[in-house]
Amino acid sequence: MFKLLLKPLALLSLPTIHKLGTTLGNILYLLMPQAKTVITENLTQSGLVPQDTELKSLIKLNMAEAGKSLLESLALWQKDEQELFSWVKPCADWHVVEEAIAKKKGIIFLTPHMGCFEITSIFYGAHHPITVLYRRPKLHWLHALTVAGRTRRQVKLAPANLQGVRNLIQALKRGEAVGILPDQVPGRGEGEWAPFFGKPAYTMTLVGKLAEKTGATVIMVFGERLSNGEGFQVHMTKLEDGAVTTPALLNQAIEQQVSKNITQYLWQYPRYRVRNRVLKREQKKAEAEL
Repeated sequence: MFKLLLKPLALLSLPTIHKLGTTLGNILYLLMPQAKTVITENLTQSGLVPQDTELKSLIKLNMAEAGKSLLESLALWQKDEQELFSWVKPCADWHVVEEAIAKKKGIIFLTPHMGCFEITSIFYGAHHPITVLYRRPKLHWLHALTVAGRTRRQVKLAPANLQGVRNLIQALKRGEAVGILPDQVPGRGEGEWAPFFGKPAYTMTLVGKLAEKTGATVIMVFGERLSNGEGFQVHMTKLEDGAVTTPALLNQAIEQQVSKNITQYLWQYPRYRVRNRVLKREQKKAEAEL
């Protein structure tokens, strides 16, 4: 039923989808004060807001980008491949990929919650195999839609559990690529406390362990959302060896990426929130130590 309701999105052009996304963001700005509070706190914490920028306008713009992100994701999961790939501009950084493939150690793609992160693995999977770490959505009706939309061409999904980690290691040993959302809050026992824009955030240790174990090339990826629905520009930045060996270094790498385009980062994402009581005690201790 939900899929039938969402199906019309796949018939729309990208400019129309982004216009609707902006409208959705503006509505959410009026109806979701809690979201505005989270964005305000996270943006202020980051220290990235220019002094001459009105915070209210920046928050409204950020929520419009979030609205675009939501609708474009629901649309691209259902889009015809020919039209979908036409949305992506030629990648000027593709030589970074070719150099990494030549090393035959595998590639770890890090894609923060920024821009159109859904397009990046699909774009790469059109050329080479990639296994993406996947956490099942809380909304059960979205599961089948996301799996079908993400597993195009040479894209495979690996569950966020021990078996999934094994799948990632096996892919890297084959010289293939893996994709990870590095700012996703890990489960208990899967992370460490590290500063993220000066505040303790429970951060995954998986990235550093994979890089150390396999010697894979680590590349930060950003699917920039172009204005007026003109498409997406995929940016790839190779990180230096040892740049993500610790959660603190990983967060620094994410901070550097976010600083390049603060309006397209999902500041509403509860990066600092933990539900487990043990983790909350650890969080308070980490805050006291900073």
